[in-house]
Amino acid sequence: MAEALTGEANKTPLYDRHVAAGGRMVEFGGYMLPVQYPGGIVAEHNHTRSSASLFDVSHMGQIVLTAHDHAAAVKALETITPADIASLAPGEMRYTVLLNAKGGIEDDLIIARPVEGQAEDGVMYLVVNAARKHHDLRYMQETFEGEARFEMRPDLALIAIQGPKAAEVLGRHTDIVESLAFMQAAPATVGGIEAMVSRSGYTGEDGFELSIEHTDAEALFDLLIADERVKPAGLGARDSLRLEAGLCLYGHDMNEFTDPVSASLLFAIGRNRRTKGGFFGDERILKKIAYGADDKRVGIRFDGRQPVREGAELVDKHGNVIGEVTSGTFGPTVQAPIAMGYVPADAAEIGSPVTALVRGKPIAGTVVKMPFVPHRYVRKP
Repeated sequence: MAEALTGEANKTPLYDRHVAAGGRMVEFGGYMLPVQYPGGIVAEHNHTRSSASLFDVSHMGQIVLTAHDHAAAVKALETITPADIASLAPGEMRYTVLLNAKGGIEDDLIIARPVEGQAEDGVMYLVVNAARKHHDLRYMQETFEGEARFEMRPDLALIAIQGPKAAEVLGRHTDIVESLAFMQAAPATVGGIEAMVSRSGYTGEDGFELSIEHTDAEALFDLLIADERVKPAGLGARDSLRLEAGLCLYGHDMNEFTDPVSASLLFAIGRNRRTKGGFFGDERILKKIAYGADDKRVGIRFDGRQPVREGAELVDKHGNVIGEVTSGTFGPTVQAPIAMGYVPADAAEIGSPVTALVRGKPIAGTVVKMPFVPHRYVRKP
């Protein structure tokens, strides 16, 4: 299914399935997607933590990079991201950020190297955010015109199954599950459907993402949802899950003016590249690594039960505004209001007090270690 060329929001190939299941549809990233189903966001959130949930993430951008050879692909990606792509083995993935010349974050993304024999030498797979995918594509094409080719794949859909029982569910239909650890990917046949399967997701739970042809999306959805352990989940639960996991949302917790050090994304910068640089904006970023950032993204847990939403001002003990909440909700798992936001480095230490103003009312909070809920990824031995 090609993307719509009108000003109307696009529909993923699972749109009819969402409507039939009672999904409340909203526009997000240019697509009509379910924000929740009749059971509600909290029920979907809790089900993901205890069993397995199915998320439609077909709105994400799937891009194929084709260069002259693997070395050229590595050079291109290590120019626009701070990741260590050279050490990426076949079948492995990296989370990193797309940088501009000033070291700001244009987007966050996943980069995957195909397994041996899956694609020609010089091919890499990228997954970027829906609202930024056309921007990202133009940016990469203009940056590497004549050196590398970047192609959007609107013919592909993406379905995520997340939760502690996701491996059991998927394992009923494919033998690839036991072969993959967190941030690994390989092609597989799932219930007769050809898919690119990765052990990844954005909930903090174990889980998988399956890239498939648009025409196979409904069949795969039906296959997985038929398992009694699986329920559909929408954007609302995805947001509360990723926040409890301490994961950023582009356009909220970071943007083109935010550098990865200030965003507390040091892990997105390869260890060997933290001193050598060689990527866009490296002078600014390496300076912040060496001397520290002025402001830092932190996790905050608030007293009481009043949610503190995005945009709320953060103040010090004297009432001076020192920052702002970039993501906030009531965490169903932690049973407390949680948020992420930016504060000066001297107020970013774990245990530091911070107060939010919600409609003029002060709500006390404390800077805490993230994630708010421990990740349960299945890593390599």
